[in-house]
Amino acid sequence: MSTAVANDRLVKRFDKWDTDGNGVLEADDFLGEALRIAENLGKDTASPEVQELVSAFRGLYENLAEKAGVSAGGGIGREQFLAATGDMLFQEGEASFNRALGPVVKALVSLCDDNHDGEIDDREFRAWLTGVGVPASEAGDMFRKVDVDGSGRLSEEELLRVVREFHFGRLDVELLG
Repeated sequence: MSTAVANDRLVKRFDKWDTDGNGVLEADDFLGEALRIAENLGKDTASPEVQELVSAFRGLYENLAEKAGVSAGGGIGREQFLAATGDMLFQEGEASFNRALGPVVKALVSLCDDNHDGEIDDREFRAWLTGVGVPASEAGDMFRKVDVDGSGRLSEEELLRVVREFHFGRLDVELLG
């Protein structure tokens, strides 16, 4: 895969997060995404796990806004988003990506980890994918593609690797729905 694939995924990511369709990412779009995932998973939006996800998405918005040179509470345009995330992926690298998305992945593991073992199994992974909009018919086979050690479980670190590899264009698995 290539930088072009990663860029296409960033465009799709922008469109997915632009929940009100106004062409600008605002804090409310990130809140909306967190709540949509929680609702799709049938979670109580007042639960600590959902509040952790909301907080993680708020932090992600703040990180991206800062990188895009947008003042607190301001909107991030498509080109600003693509430039900021492109810099994060292709210039700053994996450590920057992990700092920005790590809290979101941690919160997603908490939210999806129904048996509270700190890891995501096949069923929990499928629930997460369908929660973010991947059709259930496609979500079933994806776990085997990302469970590289064959353990039947993904730790927080492994799930972060999956999300990172997807966004870097190095993983041919649909994570955006």
